[in-house]
Amino acid sequence: MVDAHDAAADRPPARRMARAERRSQLLATALELFATEGFHHVSMDDIAVRAEVSKPVLYRHFPSKLDLYLAVVDEQGAGLLAAVEHAVAPLQAGPLGRGEGRAVVAAVVEAYLAFVQVAGQSSSLLFESDVTRDAQVRGRVEHATAVVTHRIADVLVDVTGRDRPDADVLAAALVASAQGAATYWLRHGAGQDAHRVVGLVTDLQWRGVAGLVRPDYPYEGA
Repeated sequence: MVDAHDAAADRPPARRMARAERRSQLLATALELFATEGFHHVSMDDIAVRAEVSKPVLYRHFPSKLDLYLAVVDEQGAGLLAAVEHAVAPLQAGPLGRGEGRAVVAAVVEAYLAFVQVAGQSSSLLFESDVTRDAQVRGRVEHATAVVTHRIADVLVDVTGRDRPDADVLAAALVASAQGAATYWLRHGAGQDAHRVVGLVTDLQWRGVAGLVRPDYPYEGA
């Protein structure tokens, strides 16, 4: 019979990870735990055990649990921001052709559905964080939504001719609609085709946006 000490001695040593690779591993582990258990129910011990590292190794990368949480949130937010920026890029390429305006709206909605499809329950870290009592923390958690809203408001000022306060309200409504539909689909839309959901939400949003396009905007129709 081989005792535990002998068994451990027989195992090959764990592969040493480069710093960037280790950081990515820790972020992925923390993401999974924070998404399923919530910030307040996860400890640095839990993360170290799940990642199979010592606590000193974990603390060398992230000085505190909050630092680790915010790093996870920032990483998630960067992915969503990149998708939305890609969606609105055609508006900077020149006048839109027939159907292209609706396609931009659809791309934004699709970016949200694609995000929750990949992120799963971890999307709650951006949309429904349980660490928002502190104003500074809330600002970091809500950063991605704020930047997306600002970016879409930029577009609406140009397309509709509305002043900035009006565009901000309209952008917030569009983002809330896309985010809400994506979250609902993740939790309750089992079996419903994502493309159909994108189409439904896009129809709702585009009918409103199209009615606001300024008469002199270089656009060739709905």
